[in-house]
Amino acid sequence: MPTSFTVVPVEAQGEERQQDGRQREEEDEGDERDRGTGDGIARESSPFINCAELGRGNMYEGKNMALFEEEMDSNPMVSSLLNKLANYTNLTQGVVEHEADEDSKRKEVKGPRMGTFIGVYLPCLQNILGVILFLRLTWIVGTAGVLESFIIVFMCCACTMLTAISMSAIATNGVVPAGGSYYMISRSLGPEFGGAVGLCFYLGTTFAGAMYILGTIEILLTYISPSAAIFKVADVGEETEAMLNNMRVYGTCIVILMAIVVFVGVKYVNKLALVFLACVILSIIAIYAGVIKTAFDPPDFPICLLGNHTLSKRSFDVCAKFTESNNETKTTPLWRMFCDSSLLNATCDDYFSLNNVTEIQGIPGIMSGVLTDNLWSAYSEKGSIVEKKDQPSVAGSEESKMGGLPYVFTDITTYFTMLVGIYFPSVTGIMAGSNRSGDLKDAQKSIPTGTILAISTTSFIYLSCIVLFGACIEGVILRDKFGEAVNGNLVVGTLAWPSPWVIVIGSFFSTCGAGLQSLTGAPRLLQAIARDGIVPFIQIFGHGKANGEPTWALLLTVGICEIGILIASLDSVAPILSMFFLMCYMFVNLACAVQTLLRTPNWRPRFKYYHWTLSFLGMSLCLALMFICSWYYALIAMLIAGCIYKYIEYRGAEKEWGDGIRGLSLNAARYALLRVEDGPPHTKNWRPQLLVLLNLDNEQLVKHPRLLSFTSQLKAGKGLTIVGSVLQGIYLDKYTETQKAEENVKALMGVEKTKGFCQIVVSPHFRDGISYLIQSAGLGGMKHNTVLMAWPQSWKQAENRFSWKNFVDTVRETTSAQQALLVAKNIDLFPTNQERFTEGNIDVWWIVHDGGMLMLLPFLLRQHKVWRKCKMRIFTVAQMDDNSIQMKKDLQMFLYHLRLNAQVEVVEMFENDISAFTYEKTLMMEQRSQMLKQMQLSKNEREREAQLIHDKNTASRSAPAVEASVAAAVPEKVQMTWTKEKFVAEKHKNKDPNVSGFKDIFNMKPNQSNVRRMHTAVKLNGVVLNKSQHAQLVLLNMPGPPKNRKGDENYMEFLEVLTEGLDRVLLVRGSGREVITIYS
Repeated sequence: MPTSFTVVPVEAQGEERQQDGRQREEEDEGDERDRGTGDGIARESSPFINCAELGRGNMYEGKNMALFEEEMDSNPMVSSLLNKLANYTNLTQGVVEHEADEDSKRKEVKGPRMGTFIGVYLPCLQNILGVILFLRLTWIVGTAGVLESFIIVFMCCACTMLTAISMSAIATNGVVPAGGSYYMISRSLGPEFGGAVGLCFYLGTTFAGAMYILGTIEILLTYISPSAAIFKVADVGEETEAMLNNMRVYGTCIVILMAIVVFVGVKYVNKLALVFLACVILSIIAIYAGVIKTAFDPPDFPICLLGNHTLSKRSFDVCAKFTESNNETKTTPLWRMFCDSSLLNATCDDYFSLNNVTEIQGIPGIMSGVLTDNLWSAYSEKGSIVEKKDQPSVAGSEESKMGGLPYVFTDITTYFTMLVGIYFPSVTGIMAGSNRSGDLKDAQKSIPTGTILAISTTSFIYLSCIVLFGACIEGVILRDKFGEAVNGNLVVGTLAWPSPWVIVIGSFFSTCGAGLQSLTGAPRLLQAIARDGIVPFIQIFGHGKANGEPTWALLLTVGICEIGILIASLDSVAPILSMFFLMCYMFVNLACAVQTLLRTPNWRPRFKYYHWTLSFLGMSLCLALMFICSWYYALIAMLIAGCIYKYIEYRGAEKEWGDGIRGLSLNAARYALLRVEDGPPHTKNWRPQLLVLLNLDNEQLVKHPRLLSFTSQLKAGKGLTIVGSVLQGIYLDKYTETQKAEENVKALMGVEKTKGFCQIVVSPHFRDGISYLIQSAGLGGMKHNTVLMAWPQSWKQAENRFSWKNFVDTVRETTSAQQALLVAKNIDLFPTNQERFTEGNIDVWWIVHDGGMLMLLPFLLRQHKVWRKCKMRIFTVAQMDDNSIQMKKDLQMFLYHLRLNAQVEVVEMFENDISAFTYEKTLMMEQRSQMLKQMQLSKNEREREAQLIHDKNTASRSAPAVEASVAAAVPEKVQMTWTKEKFVAEKHKNKDPNVSGFKDIFNMKPNQSNVRRMHTAVKLNGVVLNKSQHAQLVLLNMPGPPKNRKGDENYMEFLEVLTEGLDRVLLVRGSGREVITIYS
């Protein structure tokens, strides 16, 4: 072997390179017919793969990545894409409005993003605190007592806290665009559940708007301006009916006014949000300030009692039957209400005559000990009088009429479950932060922190208010819903400092603001559902003004809101929206529980403090609360959701967002298989469904058992695993061996805990058998998408049945089938399932982007106890023109979006001249290839010698005489090896001018293209060895085989050089589709 050679400088190679390029192009054109079995397949479009923005010339520049250059049109260099990856938006999987606005958003200069406090905490606080706190909480405390009220509030707050934990897990499992909980549920449980629950959530939000508007009118007509009522009370007992009619008229006017405001200037609604929030916070501060003041200076709010009956002070001032003035006894207006005249001898109401009128303080203060009286419940029937329990009272005759007398009556029948339904809307609003995820600086950190802090804060406020109300306010005042006993003041306002008007005005503006927010948010939610196209009959509501404002959706929202206003009673509307919100929260918990139990590879929330048991508990609590609130409302809400679900299913939900249904019986399995056969799985549901190709020895035993160990470590019992092998021969002859091989493989699968199916194929040619497996393994939608095989260690030996030719053809076939390929090199050094790595690294060398599979595999491996303690390191290569510092930042950002914890390193690999070692190694490779080609027998010679062997075998079984005569004609030893005679004969035979002349292998020069590829392999190997020689596992992009099939044996040599010196290597070749996403 000569050692003298010349290294051509890089500049001098330009001409040769151009010639090589032209030659390659010609070869490519000539090879076009073979492309169907190898490369050039149309791959799935994605933001990265087939990126047309990258110029072809730039990609092929230089020698460092020559090994990957043939496929760079489909698998571009990571260094050229990292900036896009870091700002990954995966448009094909976002909601439609998100996709439509994406291009314009990119051009805009992003404004300052919001942090946790402004972006999540305050919006959640504003949405949770509201109308029920000011208008109904005191009444709930008085009716249910402090203990039962505490239970009600604790149950509801626990429900929202558990839901917030589940929501935090989902929201931090990727980016959540507009749509909030609807988006989370639909992308986790599928379009049917998403559409059903999304519409329920929309109805809940719309009825919430109606509830806030009714609260606004109640504050206006009861506490601010009672004289503004249109319908006056004409007869006794018509107060309730008149109030409801006033609610309907004013409510209709206000909802129209609010709709106009939303239609004209939604930006002003958002700007006023902080003003409304300030009103809420000031009101709460005023309540706490008032509580503190009652400890040393209780406010003066006297209550008038007749016996133990509470009297309404709206129509009289003096709490006495008569007064003494100038030694003269005069009757009071109260006397005239109960008696037929103002004279002292007038005929009076029996109960009035028998009982004394007393006056007590309505707010005795926190130190008074009134808490013990308010601990227990005081439920009552509709129309009963509000009574003070321990006050002396003499019962009057049953004939005494109650109507027309100034008693404080209860307006509805009260019981525990009804109060739960009325109270629950006061804890809704926890989704406000997740709806604003696009405007947050760091959504994956802000959403869990802000939401859970807001729920903790509001839970503390509610629970403390229950105790403080019970400790400060007299029970009869607490049960007086409209404050009639305290001159028509808002009950919670009587406690506030410095004035009741702080609460009245604050609650008025907060309910106004909440109503506007509901009328702003609900149409956008409906528009998001309509634009997704899953419910055909609402698609018209996806349209709007030119600027995207949902005009049609707003009209429908106003119409539904009007239904709530026509109901007119706050206490009747509250349970309706409780149902819809509870159903929504139930499915958020279900989505989290399902994702956790299925352990899909995409389920990697940054929020770690969740567990499926918590989600299941939250789901059970939501379901229980639905039936506690109102069993018939619960059934109606579930019926509505069920009808929508079946309608979407009936119409055929064409969206595929990553839902999964597992069958437990044959019918369910068939149903599921028919469902999943429609198309490839969504990126979120993608996991490697493996076809493991095993080699068997002559005893039908598995040659590399560690391949199955690695399979079980990678799969952890999830997804599909098909273990396949090929026996050479005819099936009829090999039936027994097939059975034995299958038994051996299944036994080994049991030992290695590999859960899957075994498939043995018999084929006349080993190569064809592998092709059959790749094409036909699996059933329906349950087909493999990844092939796992061991590196053929003895590929240089021609007699090895799994030779390099079979291997390269398998690589081409997996590419044609759009399947990923994993090749484990040095598989016998891989760990068994009993081994444990206590330290070490899994190193990923990310050279080209072909779908992100390199990122996914270490994450899956680290789920298994063998690899759990290994750390993940990601290396990528920077070229001469790349900014390695920016690349590192971009890569860290990309990994953060993917919720993957890994150490990042960018390795600079500058171009330099091709070394003498590389040149010599290429020369040796080509000389060896040429010798192998020349040593092959011609086709005619192979046929002739095969015939001679056949004749000889036939003759050996015939008579000795015949055998002797044939033996004379047949050579005793057939030469199947290269001899001097054959060498000379071949040399003379090839002198025909039409045949390419005999190439002197000792004077040949290496092909420049091969030199460049070898240069890539040598340089990359040096860099990888330097950083990852002691890594427990190295994952590396596997270059594709050459499009020109003449260089297949060289391809094997390149891969050998690329991985030389490494213990455990997994060569990864992606399928060409995205397998990892930042979206939830």
